[in-house]
Amino acid sequence: MAEISTATVVKLRKMSGQGMMDCKKALEEANGDMDKAMEILRKKGMATLAKRAERETSEGAVVSWQRPDGKSAALATLCCETDFVARSDDFLAMADAIRQYMSSAKGSDGPEAVLQTVVEGRGFQEILTECISKIGEKMQVGDYVRFTLEGPGLIGIYVHFNKKVGSMVQIDTSDTNIAGSPTMKTAASDIAMHVTASKPLALDIQSLDPQMVEREKAIYAEQVQNKPPEIVKRIVEGKMKKFYADYCLLQQPFVKDDTKTVEQMLNEAAKQAGGKATIKRFARFDVG
Repeated sequence: MAEISTATVVKLRKMSGQGMMDCKKALEEANGDMDKAMEILRKKGMATLAKRAERETSEGAVVSWQRPDGKSAALATLCCETDFVARSDDFLAMADAIRQYMSSAKGSDGPEAVLQTVVEGRGFQEILTECISKIGEKMQVGDYVRFTLEGPGLIGIYVHFNKKVGSMVQIDTSDTNIAGSPTMKTAASDIAMHVTASKPLALDIQSLDPQMVEREKAIYAEQVQNKPPEIVKRIVEGKMKKFYADYCLLQQPFVKDDTKTVEQMLNEAAKQAGGKATIKRFARFDVG
């Protein structure tokens, strides 16, 4: 067996981020070959992930990224098993790393878009596996979505201070001047915050799952089945109006001023900015 110098162990430690003893063992197993030792450490991470595959990753953070010109943005959840790891330097370093990969990812949604992205010759799955090897705990990308503007508009992002929940909203505007106005930028941020707090299921009534709508109507009708048909109809309509206000973003009372809906708030902001605006889509992710 080749003699493993301390300098070689230190070099591998710097390259991999693993502990000294793990690096020494890997080098001994690889007979001093640095590349083979790195592969051994990666396999250790894969083994850890396989061993803990059934463990829940209910801790972690919502991570956001936005292009400097605001034309594209992404939201992801980086998940782990324990709050202790979620607060560690290793986890924070992975959160910074995933932002770099989010900026280069080509896919629009789903964790694989990030995991398969390669930056400077290294895939995110590779560096994630190395981190798993180091911390001995399962980590994964839970959710991922990317919005890219195709015309005039802006993207608002809000991540709660605890990093456990965050949202992103895309707003299309009548022209670029409207999109760039301070009023619309504030509105986009406020609506993203609203989504984070209010948990809408769909953008509007038309976007709701028809089966869900019919199921709710049936439940409400069942509750008042002994009343005359015309009374049942009015009661169900009233309850559905409340249901839409609870779960459709545009119909929800705006969290910062519940005297108006989100749609009314957006229309007022756009009018103040001198144009028109519509919400195209939104995403809300949480951890746990």
